[in-house]
Order: sequence, then C-alpha cells, then structure tokens
Amino acid sequence: MKNQHSVLSGPPRLRQELKPMVRLAGPVALAELGWMMMGLVDTLMIGRVSAEALGAVGIGNNLFLMIAIFGFGLLFGLDYLIATAFGAGDLKKCYHVLVQGLYLSIINTIPFTVLSYIVISLLPKAGIQQAVLPDAVAYMKIATWALLPMFFGMALRRYLQSRNIVLPFTFALIIANIVNAIANYALIFGHFGFPKLGAVGAAWATFIGMSIICIILLISTLIIAKQEQEFIDIDLFKFDRQIMRQLLRLGFPASFHLLMDVGAFTFVTVLAGRLHPNALAAHHIVLKLATFTFMVPLGISTAGAVRVGQAIGRNNILGASHAGWTALGFGAGFMVFTGVTFVLFPEILMRGFTNDLEIVETGASILFIAAIFQLFDGIQVVSAGILRGTGDTKMAMICNFIGHWFLGLPTGYFLCFERNWGIAGLWVGLCIGLIFVSIGLFQFWVRRIGQMQASPIEQARAPV
Repeated sequence: MKNQHSVLSGPPRLRQELKPMVRLAGPVALAELGWMMMGLVDTLMIGRVSAEALGAVGIGNNLFLMIAIFGFGLLFGLDYLIATAFGAGDLKKCYHVLVQGLYLSIINTIPFTVLSYIVISLLPKAGIQQAVLPDAVAYMKIATWALLPMFFGMALRRYLQSRNIVLPFTFALIIANIVNAIANYALIFGHFGFPKLGAVGAAWATFIGMSIICIILLISTLIIAKQEQEFIDIDLFKFDRQIMRQLLRLGFPASFHLLMDVGAFTFVTVLAGRLHPNALAAHHIVLKLATFTFMVPLGISTAGAVRVGQAIGRNNILGASHAGWTALGFGAGFMVFTGVTFVLFPEILMRGFTNDLEIVETGASILFIAAIFQLFDGIQVVSAGILRGTGDTKMAMICNFIGHWFLGLPTGYFLCFERNWGIAGLWVGLCIGLIFVSIGLFQFWVRRIGQMQASPIEQARAPV
C-alpha cells in the first residue's frame, strides 16, 4: 500500500512537474500540430478539386503514412536511450546514439521503399473505385521519395527533444508549412506558371515540405554539435552493434504498435473506398480532424516519454511517476475539450473543407462518433508514451493488436457491410477498439510504475 500511495500522491510535486512538462509539451504539441497542418492544407485544397481527388489523396496519404510510420517506430528507441543518457549527464552517449539512429534511418529507407511499391502494385486488387484509383497510385509513387528525409528528420527530432531542445523543429515546421501551402496552391491548381497536377501536386508538395524539415534539423544539430566539440570524437561515428540492438529491441515493438494503430485507420480508409465517393470524402475529412486533435496528446506523449526517461536517468523513480501522471492528466483534459467541440460544431468544421451538402451531413454524423473516443484516444497515446519512457514498448503493441484487429475492425466491418450502417459502422468499430486499448495501457502504466518503485534502480532502468 505504501508504494501505491507514492504513485498516486504528492499533489505539490505534481504541480511542480506541470511547469517543466508544459514547457516541453507545449512546443512539441505545437510542432505535432504543425506537422499535421501540412496534411490539413493538402485536404483543404484538394477538397476544392473533386470528391474523387479528395478520396484519392485520402487513400494514398494514409497508405503511405502507414508505411512511413512503421519506419518511424524503429527510431522511437532513441527517446529512451537519449533521454536516460541526458538525465545521467552523458552527452557523449547522446551523440553516439544519434549517429546510430541516423545509420538506422538510411537502412530503413531501402526495405520501406520496396514495401511502398509492393503496396502500390496491390492497390488495383483492393476493390477501390476506378474514379479514385489512378490518382491514389500516382500520389503514393511520388510520396515514396520522401521516405529518406522523413526518417532522417525523425531521428534528428527525437535526439533534440530528448535533450529538451524543441525550437529547431518548431521553426522547421513553420517554414515547411509556408512552403507546403504555396507548393500546394501552385501545383494542385496550376498557378505561377506550373502545370495543374491535382492530387499529384499535393504529393510533390509533401516531398518538398519533408525535405525542408530534414535540412533545417540537420543544420541545427550541427550548430549545437560545434558548440559541444569536447563531447565529439571519431569513435562516435563507429557502427555500434550493441546500441543498434537496443534500438531495434525497443523500436520493433513500437513499430508494430504504430502499425496496429495507424494500420487500423488505414484499413478503414481502404474499406471506405468501397463505398460512395462522398462517404469516402467525408471519412477523409473527419479522419484529418481527428488526427489533428490527436497531435496534441501525441506531443504530450512524447514529452512524457522524455520527462520519464530523464527522471529514470537521474535515478528518480518518484519523479518519473509524477511526470507520467502529469502527462496523463494534461492529455485527457485536452481531448475532453476537443470531444465537446466536435459535438457542438460538426457542420461548421465540415464546411471548412467542402461545400457539398451530402459530404457535410455524412461527416457531421461521423464527427459525433469521433467525439466519443477523443478521451480514450488521448489516454492511450499518452500511456504508450510514458511506458516508452520506462523502456516498455511491448504493451502498446499487444493492446493495439488485440483492441483494433481482434475487436474493433471486425465489429466495424460487420456493422458497415452486414448491417448496412455504412461509414458510421466503420467508425463505431474504431471507437470500440480505442476504448479497449486505452483501458489496457492505463492499467499497464499503473502496474509498471508501481513495480519500478518497488524494485532496485538497476532493474527499473532495464528496458523490457
């Protein structure tokens, strides 16, 4: 009972943790929103072309992101290894782990490029409507070129934020968003002397934006490294099999967790492609809105992982507990607010993307379902992050696999196609899956932090 009390008690210390958490989570969450803003701008502009073009970008973008996110997950081990090293004051190890992360980024690019083209070759067999298929294929082919700068940028970003350095990524996203918006306007509609490319133009704009982010983060990292030359030597650049094994041991479960989570929404998008183009367009808009709000708890999740990992690096398990609980409360509170917003203003939100009345009405009904799972979505992603900060990436993978693929997706498919609920049935399935995942991960966090407080420091710091 004593250990349980120490996990849940200490409001003054929780209040002390809130300030550094907000200082880190605020810019990270804004950066996540800026990242998502690029996709929202794509949707806003392509929605003015046609429902078919909007549906094509929805399918192409979701399938591409599913592939890219699996590669991102392999880099999530950087959070734990760099944050704990930074917490222990070992900057040399921070740089060494970063270099291994960059090597892993290069290695990642080859298989995931091949995987992307395999998925492209299978799209004609997925039952997607012919009016949507050609643009979806073209979008994916071009977006695949963005894999290397995306992986490099992700490794650099995780290194910087694990050291509480968040401004470079925020600045990079501001510049990338401006360029992305201009590129979308020019390439989708054919302005400034460029050809009118429609959905293909949105793909090229994405590639340009991701490349800009990578370049700015690389320059920022080199500037910081020049100021810390005493921690850098030639040994840092040697390929380290031990560090690589640690990254993969942490990264593979994180990748499969992301694959199970994002893959569920992508699979629903592919199923929605079998419905009327208006239903697919409504689904894509609501998914963009839900993903946009999700970026804030995702940023809080990342900040929570960093704060928990840094506390563990300082051998401060109670501090890790306070950091985790603060992140959970922060994330849950925000998602309650967004859920209420979805319920109160569904048509206003939909009309920001399209003037088609049928799409607006369909999307408004889906937004009500999305509002229900906002709280649970926030809890599950923050729980996954703070568990990752303790070195545990397996539980998120297991919960997402069971919740989405054994429970949520089969239910959604049954309601959509067997009970004729249409697109709403698919979203009910997503809602059920997220509720299960959030409950499971929350319980695992409570148990994990309790075990760490009851265990020797060496055992608590060991990744699982």
